[in-house]
Amino acid sequence: MAPTDQDPSVRNVAIIGSGPAGYTAAIYTARAHLEPVLLAGSVTAGGELMNTTEVENFPGFPEGIQGPELMANLEAQARRFETEVRYDDVVEADLTATPKVLTLGDGTRISAHAVIMTTGSAYRELGVEGEKRLSGHGVSWCATCDGFFFRDQHIAVVGGGDSAMEEALFLTKFASKVTVLVRKDSLRASKIMARRAEENEKIEFRWNTEVVELVGADKLESVRLRDTATGEESTLDVTGLFVAIGHDPRTDLVQGQLELTEHGTIRIDHPSSRTSVPGVFAAGDVTDHSYRQAITAAGSGCVAAQDVEHYLATVADVEEAAPAEPASDSVPA
Repeated sequence: MAPTDQDPSVRNVAIIGSGPAGYTAAIYTARAHLEPVLLAGSVTAGGELMNTTEVENFPGFPEGIQGPELMANLEAQARRFETEVRYDDVVEADLTATPKVLTLGDGTRISAHAVIMTTGSAYRELGVEGEKRLSGHGVSWCATCDGFFFRDQHIAVVGGGDSAMEEALFLTKFASKVTVLVRKDSLRASKIMARRAEENEKIEFRWNTEVVELVGADKLESVRLRDTATGEESTLDVTGLFVAIGHDPRTDLVQGQLELTEHGTIRIDHPSSRTSVPGVFAAGDVTDHSYRQAITAAGSGCVAAQDVEHYLATVADVEEAAPAEPASDSVPA
């Protein structure tokens, strides 16, 4: 017996976030008859894939699929099993309460026995002219997602850390040349990653360099650069630019409530999705510092859904096994 059989005003599970992890968790919890409510967000519904053009590495689509179309399919599948999808923002969450209480932007409150956090992460942007306009048209934040489209082309990578080196090395499988743009005169990357990149004949470094503007009509054609030491500007002709300056997990709602890792992601009890607070689970990029792929997020959403199903069954069993309170001996006046 589910907990809401005793209190129908409290939802079994609320899912915050609507990327692959959120929708997968919704599909699984809905098929388990847990009647989930998924809070997709008013602006960020669909997650980072809404800003991606063609996705070729998500299983089941041999010809590839557009990012927004993939997310629309996942939402439709979740709705098919009667997931309630609301395009609202959760502005406040009391995750230590019993039940959990979520406050939406319009003041509405939703109570739930379990919460799955799938709020994802946001790639850091350069904040320069042309970046948003050319996103998905030569500008990317994920080499493993989009590198294939730049075969035999000259590509630039922005960043000086391990992530940037990993991106650059991966891109050498496809590109004819990779130019790494580094703001300082040295790399922040670990010695082993720096050495691998420096020894790769396809990779060239431009030091003391910052991006000023991305140029192109319908797709990226060149990058305008500035020397951070001299102020001199120049132009680099490239057809692809990969931004690898880090990402920020979306954990604003859980600050001070859930334990985080040194990377700022929500700490979970691997291989489960359990967080430091009973009844709160997390999946997707908000827990993942390393992979951040649609398929790994979807898989973790499945894990979270099954963890919630087990948790709710355990709570119900405990409530059923609890002894009834003794009747009062007092006599009404």
